[in-house]
Amino acid sequence: MTDAAVTRPADDEGDKGEFDGGRPAPLDRRVYGVAAAVFALLMAFSARYGLHRDELYFLDCARHLQASYVDQPVLAPLLARVSLELFGVSATGLRLFPALAAAGTVVVGALTAREFGGARRPQLLAAVATATMPVLLGSAHIANTTSYETLAWAAIALVVVRIGRTGDTRWWLAAGALVGVGAEFNHLAAIFGAVLLAAVLLGPARRTAADRRLLWGALIAVVPVLPDLWWQSRHGWAMFEMTRALNAEHGGPGNIVTWVVGQLGMSCLAMIVVWVAGLRFLWRSERPLWRCLALAYGVLFVLFAVTTGAQVYYLAGLYVCLLAAGAVVLDGTLYAGRERLRGLVLGTAVSTAVSAVIVLPVLPPSDVAWTYGISPISGETQGWPRLVGTVRQVWTGLPAERRAHAVIFAADYGEAGAVNELGRGTGLPTAVGSQNTDWWWGPGDAHATTVVAIAPDPRYLPGYEAKLRRYFRDVREVATLSDPGGAPNIERGGHVYVCEGPRRAWGEIWPELRMYA
Repeated sequence: MTDAAVTRPADDEGDKGEFDGGRPAPLDRRVYGVAAAVFALLMAFSARYGLHRDELYFLDCARHLQASYVDQPVLAPLLARVSLELFGVSATGLRLFPALAAAGTVVVGALTAREFGGARRPQLLAAVATATMPVLLGSAHIANTTSYETLAWAAIALVVVRIGRTGDTRWWLAAGALVGVGAEFNHLAAIFGAVLLAAVLLGPARRTAADRRLLWGALIAVVPVLPDLWWQSRHGWAMFEMTRALNAEHGGPGNIVTWVVGQLGMSCLAMIVVWVAGLRFLWRSERPLWRCLALAYGVLFVLFAVTTGAQVYYLAGLYVCLLAAGAVVLDGTLYAGRERLRGLVLGTAVSTAVSAVIVLPVLPPSDVAWTYGISPISGETQGWPRLVGTVRQVWTGLPAERRAHAVIFAADYGEAGAVNELGRGTGLPTAVGSQNTDWWWGPGDAHATTVVAIAPDPRYLPGYEAKLRRYFRDVREVATLSDPGGAPNIERGGHVYVCEGPRRAWGEIWPELRMYA
């Protein structure tokens, strides 16, 4: 089926799917209802369980605002800082912004269907298909970078679809701005932009879409990331070392199958047929720029499969465009046979309900252990107050003269963030950490003689006690981290150590403790 077949007039409750005088059909108002429902659902569950490990880290980053960080640019920590100023340490306040991003992504999905020539029915289907994506609901429940990245990719694709439909290359300026802003939430948006640029310049779209405005758009994309590049240049280009660490952990041949299977979970299971139809349509389209989107999907699919296969959500934003295209392509087929439509509605309802139980805190905390192997989101929001209580008990148990020259040292950023955010005002000092940007904030008291070290379950960080013994003459395990009835996350089964008798000054040991993961 060609794109011409998609944009023929199609009766749809009185609306037309063809463009009247170059204008697309009006946006179906029901789309806003779907977006509002997603926002309401996310906010209703926002206070369940607790803060996620990433959120605790981002709150720490928000208190250390800087031009960039080892593992993400500045905009997500900046929004976390806004949340701190408005709401304090509040899960609901922090999760307001990703919930808004998710609602915006739903609207972008419908707008994309509209640009493909879809009238009310396809627009509504695209909105529902986007709203029921497990990756959208799960990522927007927590305030890290994924929900913003998904919105940025979807918006970039929307602009590209519009340029392909209208031929108006002035929109490249908007695409460049979206790439630049998206890259300041997550570096992956820059990769998407670079692959799209290459696809345009090296393929048939060059003849119709490559002009000076494309160049200006590329330059606009660079401007927002200049502070990020400046920070990285002053910190040894830490993002590259971080990328190598992530690739070593999540990439390789063993994770390619994980990646391929994971893509089937980006949409709800019933909607797989929709995005597959959308991908097929884009690839066979007579509009070269629309084919660039399919080509970008293919290139990135292979790239991420080989390099970071276990990070299955990296392509999430592109599925919004594929679902929108599929909604338009399949509109006539679905409404020609009511059985097909009823089957899609029923399948969507069932698969969405199941995925919501997995990615959202729907169940009681004691009943979510089985979901952890599928999605760790709920499990990683549990146990933090108990961890902080355990650390506080160890800390206050030290004699006052030893506390005067002691630091709390966390092996991972979630532990450091928990102590610093949930332990604030309880008498605990600011914890220092060795993971990612935490390490760059320094060792605290460089002359500390006592270190209270927190480490996750040895299965996730093997040999950690032996590592501590290389730096201290006396290492004692004094507490075990537990959360009875909670999910078996990486902290459960971890330990707290009291380390004394440093073999060298703590400040001299610090450079050897850096860990990127």
